[in-house]
Amino acid sequence: RIMTTTYKYSQIWTIAYPILLSTLMEQLIGMTDTAFLGRVGEIELGASALGGIFYVTVFMLGLGFSIGAQILMARRNGEGKYLRIGSIFYHSLVFLFVLALVLFFLTWQFAPLLLHQIINSPRVFEATNDYLNWRICGIFFAFGCAMFRAFYVATTKTRVLTLNSVVLVVSNIFLNYCLIFGHLGCPALGISGAAIGSTLAGLVSLLFFIVHTFTKVDCARYGLNRLPHFRFSVLRKLLNISIWTMLQNFLSLATWFFFFLAVEHLGEQDLAATNVIRNLSSISFMTVIAFATTSGTLVSNLMGQGRVDEVFPLIRKIIRLTFLILVPFLLVEALFPELFMGIFTDNVTLLEVGRPALYVMLSSYVFTIPGQILFHTVSGTGNTKRSLQIEFLSLFIYCIYIAVALFQCRLSLSWGWASEHIYHFMAFTLCALYLRRGTWRTTRI
Repeated sequence: RIMTTTYKYSQIWTIAYPILLSTLMEQLIGMTDTAFLGRVGEIELGASALGGIFYVTVFMLGLGFSIGAQILMARRNGEGKYLRIGSIFYHSLVFLFVLALVLFFLTWQFAPLLLHQIINSPRVFEATNDYLNWRICGIFFAFGCAMFRAFYVATTKTRVLTLNSVVLVVSNIFLNYCLIFGHLGCPALGISGAAIGSTLAGLVSLLFFIVHTFTKVDCARYGLNRLPHFRFSVLRKLLNISIWTMLQNFLSLATWFFFFLAVEHLGEQDLAATNVIRNLSSISFMTVIAFATTSGTLVSNLMGQGRVDEVFPLIRKIIRLTFLILVPFLLVEALFPELFMGIFTDNVTLLEVGRPALYVMLSSYVFTIPGQILFHTVSGTGNTKRSLQIEFLSLFIYCIYIAVALFQCRLSLSWGWASEHIYHFMAFTLCALYLRRGTWRTTRI
């Protein structure tokens, strides 16, 4: 068992900060693409947003499965049944490899047809397709990395995530520098170079995880030193939990793609400005996700140890800590918007278009912080079906708002970003109501 006393702020931070650093580093992949492509052109800048969101939407199916596996591994870790973790890990890897094959084939065959129908600008469509054709090749590496990350988070050995993310980002920056602009003897591939660079960086990250795990981790303790016999009963248990997180993650990013598609209909300039704001938002949002992930993992560990009464005090501490860390950064970003937006573009017009929407995005964190932490807490209890229901209802209201505000009324970009307030307020309210009912206390997985 990992702890026998109530979690203190210092203990929460010890587990959360490597996750925080790793998620922020991983976000630098997309931010690096944006920063480089912002110097290539508006078309490439907007297209990388659409292509990137489409790729991440597909990736979320695998990430959703790994989150379900993480919840199950964390529960076994809390119960002290460490050997079962290896079986869960290897069964998950097999499933994710098969899933990656299917998604790779479907994307190559059908994504161009879909994008051609829904993207207005022919230039944006061509650039988006060029990006996605190369980026989807990295789905195999990304799924493998997601599973290793799930193992380290579930066992609360999160420090390695920071080092892996540094390796990932450094390799991505180097490869993008070479392949986008044609430095060091490489061809200048533009937006395709950004996708190839990110894909190869994912391969480097996966190799790092493999080498570190089998040289630094006590593999015998977790049953990683031997391949288990494949059992459908293990896979069935995984899918009983993971199918709901897979659908939840897919729906979440699919509606995010829907938002970008709605903005693209406002114009190429609005789309480019939104990509800049998205990258700025990702820094703060990934901070929230790091603490929310910590919440879900620690809640699952607590329930595995039978310490259910400690769940609510833990949640309150995590929410307070997240506000304490994030609010100063949000205030600085609000005071100096041009400084932060200028990281991704030197286009003065884009800065003017995006500034009001940036303020709207920053203000949404009043609901984003408690909403995400409570949402991951619901998943951490093991009732992933209920978390999907909460996500579906919140996203349904979110999509209705976007359809009316952007497609029908064609309101400004700022009104489009107000959808973040609506989604996170709905998620917070529904999660709070569910947790107060207390039926989750007896959930068994």
